[in-house]
Amino acid sequence: MTRPTGFAAYLVVTAAYWAFMLTDGALRMLVLLHFHGLGFSSVQLAYLFVLYEVAGMVTNLCAGWLAVRFGLTTTLYAGLGLQIVALLALTQLDPSWSIAVSVAFVMCAQGVSGIAKDLTKMSSKSAVKLLAPSEDSTLFQWVAVLTGSKNAIKGLGFFLGGALLAVFGFEGAVLGMACALGFLLTLVVWRMPPGLPSGMKGAKFSAVFSTSEAVNWLSLARVFLFSARDVWFVVGVPLYFYGVWSDGSDAGNKAAFFMIGSFMALWVIGYGIVQGSAPKILARLPVQSAFALAMLLAFVPLILAIVLWLSSSTVTPFVVIGLFVFGFGFALNSALHSFLILSFSTDARVSMDVGFYYMANAAGRLLGTLLSGVAYQASGLELCLLIASLMLFLSAAVARRLPQSGVA
Repeated sequence: MTRPTGFAAYLVVTAAYWAFMLTDGALRMLVLLHFHGLGFSSVQLAYLFVLYEVAGMVTNLCAGWLAVRFGLTTTLYAGLGLQIVALLALTQLDPSWSIAVSVAFVMCAQGVSGIAKDLTKMSSKSAVKLLAPSEDSTLFQWVAVLTGSKNAIKGLGFFLGGALLAVFGFEGAVLGMACALGFLLTLVVWRMPPGLPSGMKGAKFSAVFSTSEAVNWLSLARVFLFSARDVWFVVGVPLYFYGVWSDGSDAGNKAAFFMIGSFMALWVIGYGIVQGSAPKILARLPVQSAFALAMLLAFVPLILAIVLWLSSSTVTPFVVIGLFVFGFGFALNSALHSFLILSFSTDARVSMDVGFYYMANAAGRLLGTLLSGVAYQASGLELCLLIASLMLFLSAAVARRLPQSGVA
């Protein structure tokens, strides 16, 4: 297979990924804050994202085969197109519907968005493996730039979601994003250069299951890593801050929307910046392993949970600082995983292995999402953080089985 040369395809793929993640971050914040304002409980809010994560698992299992069968550009365009469909569907939400009907409708729309996200992600990450020079250091740098910039853009999306909700309302915000993404999809199709592989009719679906022990252990470590983040990130922290920053008035609610969106944006942007710098940071650490990084990170939510439980007063500044420390360590863990999956894969299997790996990623998000709503309702943010710590210890235990790979 002839590898594409030059930066043209890489830049277009990255731009498409950016456009998608901007709407993905904004939509998550819009849905969470809008329906919390309508009186949905933490468990009901978690339900809104369940089908999103389930669809992501199924999509990732199939996405690698779809990319091999129909080509990476086809799956990339399909991901962007399905996100537009999901956004347009949400404009049809009727306030007169019952809570049960509203939950079911939003779950289905979010399911379409979940399919869209993982088609786009798998296509973009696989393209990097095929476009990057063969040296490991260059591959790690390209992956770090794509992943780090993506998370900075998604962070901006969180802020955009909160701001759009406060200024334009739910329907206006969603419709505007659908129109903007449609315009960007047109530009991406127009400017996409040749070079990425086209489909192969003989691709077998059974090949999606990895036979690599390293890929399988890494995927399991990824399940626990991302459940550790989403168990507090999806429901716990936004509702905790809403309780602290909103006084219940309309003006207070809008101010809380801006502040929550701003915090989530800054957290994800900072996380993205650290990911983009991961090759330099990890090269200077005495230990360059997924095991050591996960073990160190596990103590951050544990300490935060203990402080919240023992404190009799508001410790919001401490929580904010602690979560940014968590973001730094999580970004290094995630960046190392993103490098390792491409390092463990061959050119012939990269779409399959990346799809399988991101199926595990979606499974972790699903587990974290479900636990986030249940844990917050049962015992607040403290329990969310304790579960996060447990998940990270499990991720570290699994990561001990990985081959030791240098990242410098």
